[in-house]
Amino acid sequence: MLQTKLTAAQTVETLPQRLGPIPEGHARLRLAVASLCGTDLHYYAHFANAGFQLQNPVTLGHEACAYVVDPNGSDLREGQLVALNPIMNCGECAPCQRGEENLCTAKKFPGSATTVPHLDGFFREVIDHPARCCRPVADGVNPRHLTFAEPMACALHSLNKGGVCAGQQVLVTGCGPMGLLAIAGAAARGAHVTALDLRAGAVEVALKAGAETGLVIGQFDEGEIEKRFDVVVEASGAIPAFNTALKAVRPKGRVSILSNIQLREAQVMLHLIMLKEIEIVGSFQFNREFEEAVQLVESGAVNFDALTAATYPLDRAGEALAAMAAGGAFGKILLLGPEA
Repeated sequence: MLQTKLTAAQTVETLPQRLGPIPEGHARLRLAVASLCGTDLHYYAHFANAGFQLQNPVTLGHEACAYVVDPNGSDLREGQLVALNPIMNCGECAPCQRGEENLCTAKKFPGSATTVPHLDGFFREVIDHPARCCRPVADGVNPRHLTFAEPMACALHSLNKGGVCAGQQVLVTGCGPMGLLAIAGAAARGAHVTALDLRAGAVEVALKAGAETGLVIGQFDEGEIEKRFDVVVEASGAIPAFNTALKAVRPKGRVSILSNIQLREAQVMLHLIMLKEIEIVGSFQFNREFEEAVQLVESGAVNFDALTAATYPLDRAGEALAAMAAGGAFGKILLLGPEA
């Protein structure tokens, strides 16, 4: 058995995994498939993310599915495939009582500097995880698709915050993994989706994900998209794209911020928010959308194979992160467990 550890920026080590007793309320699981997130990339590149510095080596990863090895007294059954919800909320604070687990004041999250002491993430062979955070799935679900449940939940939360529904004109700025999932989720709801990115290759994948129209920046007249969209989902993290969103959304439309826009000096067209009465909403992680995402995976309505850029075995997690950092992958990079 092995686990991976980020020991310093751009340094991932593969180490033997030592197992202790299963914590109360947890089930012991065997990794099926995990996937890389932009958050993992920031930790890999800088040993920090969004101002949060890691204090010690940690196993990354918060997107995964796994097989039950030991239910440990829970209702799970041995051999069952489960989707892993990484949000370990307290269930007692005011946000939890409102159904806003993402804003829990005592939340624990794996593979993240926001939880101290840090909790190891899912890039390891054996995972002990709260049984209440393990969602069993229907027989026949492909684990390479189920690993998309967590990031899809984030995308669906952004769509819900934006009020996306059937028949609307929706623009997604940025066709990275999260933008592609927002496109797939909006298309599954019956929205008319336009995708926008700097990279022609990313736009091509967006069309496979469900976008009806794909636009490459610099290859169209931006005046053609002004005031056209009911909702814009900003998924690039780039200030110019946010400005494009403000121009493209219709008066009294809504812009949903799915990306983690990094802090930097920038000129933002704030006057358009006033002149057009635009609603700007933030979107952080997810709540009930995790269940919605799992059901979407079970339905087979989304072509997750088209959204998969590459696969690596778990013991090559460092190579996978380096490939993601190189920027040539369009879609998700997956890490396969020993039996995947």
